[in-house]
Amino acid sequence: MKLIKNIRNSAIKVLQSEAEALQSISERINGDFEACVEAILESKGRVVITGVGKSAIVAQKIVATLNSTGTPALFMHAADAIHGDLGMIQREDFVICISKSGNTPEIKVLVPLLKRLGSKLIALVSNTQSYLAEHADFVLDATIKEEACPNNLAPTTSTTVHMALGDALAVCLLEAKGFSSEDFAKYHPGGALGKQLYLTVADVVPKNTIPVVSHDSALAEIIVEISSKRLGATAVTGEEGQLLGIITDGDLRRMLQNHSDITKVKAQDIMTANPKTIDVQEYAIRALNRMKEYNITQLVAMDNGNIAGFIHIHDLMKEGIV
Repeated sequence: MKLIKNIRNSAIKVLQSEAEALQSISERINGDFEACVEAILESKGRVVITGVGKSAIVAQKIVATLNSTGTPALFMHAADAIHGDLGMIQREDFVICISKSGNTPEIKVLVPLLKRLGSKLIALVSNTQSYLAEHADFVLDATIKEEACPNNLAPTTSTTVHMALGDALAVCLLEAKGFSSEDFAKYHPGGALGKQLYLTVADVVPKNTIPVVSHDSALAEIIVEISSKRLGATAVTGEEGQLLGIITDGDLRRMLQNHSDITKVKAQDIMTANPKTIDVQEYAIRALNRMKEYNITQLVAMDNGNIAGFIHIHDLMKEGIV
């Protein structure tokens, strides 16, 4: 039990230490950060992010975030840069150099070369008095009090703060560009996330047949329609084909409880009027959200006022959205 308690306490201490560091960093978002975002927005170049060791891993994550949110970015390892990879940098590019100390040998070699190329240099650094910070055009202050490591050695809090500042930078650029969910979908077409962002009701509805009965249809016709189309429901239409209501399996069960003479029952007697609908051009994920909101399992899909079919929660489950 003592070991378990120590493990728990250690984990909590790490999380609290990193949370405090993030709170401290948020108070140091200054004019340099704002100017950095504005300069990148005005630039015609790309964002190239570099670093060594753990900073290189953080750089790759920030590159991925920027690319997925509409800001073209490249990763360049600082050690490889001085052995040929500098060729990927163009004059219009912004280079973000990530370093805790800002004084590593690779950084001291790389910085003058970057300045000679004419690219703007952004220092994401935990030491604002370092060589890197002194020679950068913009400084993103990632100063921390100490690492979460008990020896104050292993990059823990520092890498967390660096990554969080990268997220802040990416989101600020995203918002400034008006990057929408539709834009996001272009970069994430695969998997469940992609489907949530691009799959529409129209993509799902054609897979289903359309159960429809007239408002004066008899019970036998209603049962056959629901059973044959296998969707557990049918739409009810008026004389001009307009949607009047919906009848579900549940409505049929309630009808048996409430009507003593079922031979005279018509569709209009047992239907739910003004059923919940959704336009075929809406995203399928919105259909799911509407089903959850009203605690139902299907919606009538409409296309310019006409019944286009039904979208059932099972359809969304098959698509991997649920």
